[in-house]
Amino acid sequence: MGLKIWLGDKLVDEADAKISVFDHGLLYGDGVFEGIRVYNGNVFELEAHLRRLYESGKAIRLEIPMDETRLADALEQTVQANALVDGYVRLVVTRGIGTLGLNPFVCENGQLFIIADNIQLYPEELYEKGMKVISATTVRNHPLALPPQIKSLNYLNNILAKIEAIDNDVPEAIMYNREGYVAEASGDNVFTVKDGAIYVPPVEAGSLGGITRGIVIRLARQEGIEVIETNLTRFDLYVCDEFFLTGTAAEVIGIVEIDGRVIGDGKPGAVTKLLREKFFKYAHGKE
Repeated sequence: MGLKIWLGDKLVDEADAKISVFDHGLLYGDGVFEGIRVYNGNVFELEAHLRRLYESGKAIRLEIPMDETRLADALEQTVQANALVDGYVRLVVTRGIGTLGLNPFVCENGQLFIIADNIQLYPEELYEKGMKVISATTVRNHPLALPPQIKSLNYLNNILAKIEAIDNDVPEAIMYNREGYVAEASGDNVFTVKDGAIYVPPVEAGSLGGITRGIVIRLARQEGIEVIETNLTRFDLYVCDEFFLTGTAAEVIGIVEIDGRVIGDGKPGAVTKLLREKFFKYAHGKE
């Protein structure tokens, strides 16, 4: 039995969840999306995700074809229809059906769909032992070309970095901006630990203001750990004491090697482990 997909204004069978080949989301990557976790049957940080979705839409002059209350209800219905307890929701809004030209304003109505399914981005072993990464040669999009705060369907920049990771037999690649500062991984935010303090690149460096990123910063400060938002270089990654990534799907995962340089003692560090534990408890409503 297939999934139930929310398409437009109702739930449909997976086999019937189709959009037009003239949709500008397909033709030009013209649209926005959110990836949202479900824990214990509860949609995680729904308000924050919807706020970012509507802000992304506003930034590219795309009207979300449903108000926040109705959209939240549609999302909950999709989760329930698929009996999802712990999983992942992909919420997508495209520009809708248009012509073969670039003009987005010929598209009459935005198209909305919601997929709720299971997800496991990385095997559990990687969380225990830590992950190896490389530095991507693909440069992160300039913030003036495409602001990183917009979670758009234009993901080719990230995909090219992901290809580099796969070609090097590692799960992730770290992307740098045109000035050489750390932006983000292909799909996650970057954190380092040095001398007991946490360092994280600012969104101005080319990183998405991740929902998980914000929660982890808050949890760290609650533990009395200093968090400093500042530009980081490749050198900073090579010599840090700890290195971890955060993201909706990844949660909190330690990095133990980059470009052949071992981080710390080659295992996820104490701060990484603490914040992974704290995030797990927070996400599951245990604190």
